[in-house]
Amino acid sequence: METHINIISSIAKAFSEGGIWMFAIMIAQIFSIAIIAERVYALFINRGQNQKAIAKDFEDDIKKGRLDLALSKARTLSRNEPVAAVIQAGILAAQDMGGRDEIQAKMDEILAVENSKLERRTGFLSMLGNVGTLLGLLGTIIGLIQAFSSVSSMNAAEKSMYLTQGVALAMNATAYGLIMAIPALVMYAILMNRTNHLQEDLNQAAFKAFNWLSFSFESVPAKVSRPQKGN
Repeated sequence: METHINIISSIAKAFSEGGIWMFAIMIAQIFSIAIIAERVYALFINRGQNQKAIAKDFEDDIKKGRLDLALSKARTLSRNEPVAAVIQAGILAAQDMGGRDEIQAKMDEILAVENSKLERRTGFLSMLGNVGTLLGLLGTIIGLIQAFSSVSSMNAAEKSMYLTQGVALAMNATAYGLIMAIPALVMYAILMNRTNHLQEDLNQAAFKAFNWLSFSFESVPAKVSRPQKGN
């Protein structure tokens, strides 16, 4: 209990000595923690399933031409599984137009949307990490300026006190800026790696589904240019 009290008192003392820059860094830290928590849930907990395995469930229905059944299944899963939304777009394009180019265009459109969802807000972690470091550096510079500019016309005792306060502000701001920035930048790298892995998985699953759909459909220009029977 006493150890916890000492830690809390040390943190409070560091904040009081670090000045306003400590609170600016704390705001950046709060935002970074919120983004990390949301992205960890979205990328690790909410996206645990393999998209290629989910797409595999549609293969038999698509290849056998049971598009209505596949479409019904895709609509059920599309809220939670990105590949199902992509397959749904492809099936609808196949039913409406029946061309490979149109199927690919519709699937690519939804695929781009789903891939962008995986990247949401992660880039802010890199920015917040850099901002935290720069705020700590700015606090350091301001502290040193205050320390050396305020002692020019003071006696020895006052000089010692103001130098101590200025250096304390500088060191505390620097330390807190690094404490805030390092986890944000580490988590940025981890989350981007996870995002790339999920995007690759989704792209491969969508490509498989496109191949299954396109085997049964010609491009629209080919259909138009093909001679009609009886002509």
